Amino acid sequence: MAELKFDITESIGVLSENAKGWTKELNLVSWNEHEPKYDIREWSPDHSRMGKGVTLTADELASLKELLADIDLDSFE
Repeated sequence: MAELKFDITESIGVLSENAKGWTKELNLVSWNEHEPKYDIREWSPDHSRMGKGVTLTADELASLKELLADIDLDSFE
């Protein structure tokens, strides 16, 4: 299996942290030396291991932002 190369070009923020210290983060990540994309996934404390996640282009992130703006979070309480 080919080695997966990644570079976190910008750390945007931490969404949560679990009991083992892994954090779910939003970052701008370059995968295999390609153009960076927005990325949401869990990372180990030293960022050497990662969980499954989702990558988004800037356009997809903008669409997600619009969708999230329309959600009434008070209805989930």
